[in-house]
Amino acid sequence: MFRTKIKLKNVFVVYFLVSILGLMYALMQLGQPCDCTQHLKSASELVHVKDKKISQLQAESKSLQSELKKLQDKVTAEETRSQTLPTIYAITPTYARLVQKAELIRLSHTFLHIKNFHWIVVEDSSVKTQLVADLLAESGLKYTHLNVETLKEYKLKENDPSWLKPRGVEQRNLGIQWLRQNRELYDEGVVYFADDDNTYSFKLFDEMRNTKRVSVWPVGLVGGLRFERPLAENGKVVGFYSAWKPNRPFPMDMAGFAVNLQLLLANKDAKFDLKAERGYVESSLLQSLVSIEELEPKADNCTKVLVWHTRTEKPKMKQEDLLQKQGIGSDINIEV
Repeated sequence: MFRTKIKLKNVFVVYFLVSILGLMYALMQLGQPCDCTQHLKSASELVHVKDKKISQLQAESKSLQSELKKLQDKVTAEETRSQTLPTIYAITPTYARLVQKAELIRLSHTFLHIKNFHWIVVEDSSVKTQLVADLLAESGLKYTHLNVETLKEYKLKENDPSWLKPRGVEQRNLGIQWLRQNRELYDEGVVYFADDDNTYSFKLFDEMRNTKRVSVWPVGLVGGLRFERPLAENGKVVGFYSAWKPNRPFPMDMAGFAVNLQLLLANKDAKFDLKAERGYVESSLLQSLVSIEELEPKADNCTKVLVWHTRTEKPKMKQEDLLQKQGIGSDINIEV
């Protein structure tokens, strides 16, 4: 029993001494510097990576700001240049028919791409129709809406061929009259007679933009040929490639020329002749403005076709007519 007590005492003493030594060691360690080099190194690397990323983003931001400024300057310069471009005035005669709206919609979509453009639409009608008025209002284009009805004796009848009488003469003349009443001699511009059934390349309007007197170019699918065109040498017109009445003063299609606005305004009597012989309507205007030698060949010396004398096929309404007779035709309130 006594020996057991001694052993327990010894164990206690040993435990106490070990505890004291452990405590002393722990206290000694508190006063020693901690080796945190690895942790600090990792933190330093993280800060360095973050700083590098920030610098990179700042550099990219400056680059983007620089590019944005260049783009803004380019847009501003383009807008300024556009404002100084001569205005193109396109005079378009039009008349009521089933394909009228489709033709004008198609044409307006082309014109939307042309800078500094003014569309003068002249209806062959005693009144301005709602169809054309609404179409123009929704077109997004700068426009003028006019109307004048062709005299009865010069109007084509239902079954007359399109070439029998000149169409659109009085309408084009009214467009010219509007320009004379609303523009001044100092206004810069170009006048083009754009029929509503033709097809136009955007490039054509770039070609005509800086017309000095009268500019000319080829027209495709006209006069029974693949194209008609002025023949040019060294920047001068020396003749015409045309099979139908080639001896006309200016054997060209209406779509094949543009006139400087100031030249047209200065020649107050210049207009299309309603009584002109078939094929001579264009010549009736041009003869009062320019000589062949003064014509300005465009479209790569008149070797590129940028406008086509297309025509929309007249719709066949046989079934519609039959249903109309039965009183069950299509709803006339739906505009086509």
